[in-house]
Amino acid sequence: MANIEKRGENSYRFTVYLPINAKGIYPKERMPYKVEGKFTPKQLEEHLEHEYLKFKTQVLSGNYIRPQEMTFAEFRTEWDVKYASKLAGTTHGNHQRKLELHISPVLDHMEMKQINEFILMKLLDELERKDGKDGELTYHSKQDVYGTLKSVFKYAVRWKVLKDNPMDGVEKPKPTDTEEDYEEVQVYEEDEIAELMQLLQTELPHWRVMFTLALAAGLRRGELLGLEWNNVDFENNQIEIRTTIVLTKSGPLIKKTKTKSSRRTVTLPESMMAELRLFYDQQEIEKTDAGDSWIEEEYNWVFRQRDGTHMYPSSPTNRWSKFLKKHEFKYIRLHDLRHTSASILIAQGAHAKIISERLGHSDISVTMNTYGHAFKSADRAAANMLESIFKPRPK
Repeated sequence: MANIEKRGENSYRFTVYLPINAKGIYPKERMPYKVEGKFTPKQLEEHLEHEYLKFKTQVLSGNYIRPQEMTFAEFRTEWDVKYASKLAGTTHGNHQRKLELHISPVLDHMEMKQINEFILMKLLDELERKDGKDGELTYHSKQDVYGTLKSVFKYAVRWKVLKDNPMDGVEKPKPTDTEEDYEEVQVYEEDEIAELMQLLQTELPHWRVMFTLALAAGLRRGELLGLEWNNVDFENNQIEIRTTIVLTKSGPLIKKTKTKSSRRTVTLPESMMAELRLFYDQQEIEKTDAGDSWIEEEYNWVFRQRDGTHMYPSSPTNRWSKFLKKHEFKYIRLHDLRHTSASILIAQGAHAKIISERLGHSDISVTMNTYGHAFKSADRAAANMLESIFKPRPK
C-alpha cells in the first residue's frame, strides 16, 4: 500500500495525489492517522484501506481541511462554506449572529487544538447582552450559543481537524431559579386588554388590524407578515398559516412554514373577521389608487407597503414600541401578545391540545412547559368552582 506509510507504532500517514497542475507537478495531500484498538493483520489492512479511501474521497471532492495550526476563525469559515451556508436561511443567520456577537470575539485568534472544555465553559458563563442593555443573556439565548458551538466542533471532529470534541464536557446552559419561574413571558390581564383595544382604535388601520390579529390568533410576527389574502377564508372565519417572513443577515426572507404543526388553520372570532373584511375592502381601493406605483406581482399580502410589497420584518416591533410609549401603556413585547392569547384561552378553559394547535407548537409538551403556571392557576380556579358542589350543606 504505497499511499499508506507506517510511521511508528500504530501510526501511519496517508497520501493522495491530485491531478497534474499547470506547472506539471502532481500536488498531494497528506494526513497522519493513528490506529486505535486491536486488529489481526488482515483486519488492520482492511481498516487502513477503509480510512484511506475516506480521506481520498474528502481530498478529491474538495472537502478536506488541513488541520495543521488551524485557527478557530479559519475553521469556522470552512464550516460555514461547507455546512452552515446550506442550512435554511433563518438557521444560517442565527448561527452567524451567535458567532459574530458572542463566539468569534473570544475564539477567533485561538488555534483549534488550544480550545478546551474550560475555555468553552468560561465563554458560556460570561455571555452578556449585546443590545445596549446591561446583564447576562437569558438561558434561551445561551442555549442558542451552545448549539452553534456544538455544531462547529462536531464537524471539527468529523473532518479530523480535532481528535476529541471539547464540547462533550460542556453542559447545556440551564435556567436560574428566577428564569424557571418567569421565562420572560408577560401578558396583559383582562382589564388591560379592554383598555388596549380602545387605544388601538386610534391607530392606522393596518397597525390596528395587525395587533388585534396577533392577539386574536396568537400569531408570530413572521406569520403576520407572511399572511396573504388568499389564506383568509371569510366564509368559515378562518385563516391559513402557510408562509412566514423573517429577518436574516442578508435581509428579509420569504419562506414556507417548515413544520407540519406550524402549517395550520386558525379559526377567528366573527368580530375579527368583520374587521378583516373592512380592511380588505380598503386595501383593494388603495391597490387601485396606487396605479403604476404598484410593483408586487407574485404575492397579495394582508399587511403591505404602498407598492404592494411586504413590510420590513422589524417595522411591526418598532411601531408596537412607539404605540405603547405614546399612550404610556404597560410594556410587553409584541411577541407577548401571542402569550396573552394563549393565557386568555387557558383562563376560558380551552383544552391544552387546542391551544397547542392554534399556536403551531410542535408538541403539546411545549405548550404545557411554556404556560404551566397559567394552567395551574386555571386548575385552582376550576377547583374553587367545584367547592360549591362538594361543600357540606347545613342540615
